[in-house]
Amino acid sequence: MTEITLVIGSEARGADGLLGEVRALVVDPAARTVTHLMVEPEGRSGLARLVPLDAVEAPAGELRLRCTQAEFRDLPPAEEMLAEFVPGYEAPVQVLVPGWRDAGGQVVEGSTIPRMPTSETIDLVPGGEVAEHRGDRVHATDGEIGEVRALRIDAGSGRVTQVLLKEGHLWARKQVGIPAANVTGFAGGIRLNITKQQVGDLPPDS
Repeated sequence: MTEITLVIGSEARGADGLLGEVRALVVDPAARTVTHLMVEPEGRSGLARLVPLDAVEAPAGELRLRCTQAEFRDLPPAEEMLAEFVPGYEAPVQVLVPGWRDAGGQVVEGSTIPRMPTSETIDLVPGGEVAEHRGDRVHATDGEIGEVRALRIDAGSGRVTQVLLKEGHLWARKQVGIPAANVTGFAGGIRLNITKQQVGDLPPDS
């Protein structure tokens, strides 16, 4: 089995120089697999795309996307920026740069709004799936143990094999890998079936 480590917050490069950041990993909790990466282009908040796992490569610790910039813009949106109280619109409207695939519904270009109204950015994930963000909590049976840093998966199936905690937790160890067998759920953070002490007793991750 070949494993790859998907680090939340890591840099992702596309086929023709696209540069982005992995904002979150989308997980199917029932199948316990990573299905997509939420990748936001550098300096372009509100334009993250859902990159399917089969379009991702991770040679020698890098993260590469098998898509061009044009193909990336046409991927399903992973988030949408909604503006409220826009003149001429009765409901919140999506603010979008021309040339990017929208999330459905009414769309307006931000520069056409005389004064930017109150807005919010919301995640868009496939039904029944959840997004694990940087800083999401990992909960042992007796309380919070740390924050998720990465998920290690089987490259062939996308199945999660380990949850990696953020550095600095657990007595200053560099990295802690928790086997997927000890994960009971992914909604509302990651939940485990072992105690804090049992996590502390796990061998250091290489």
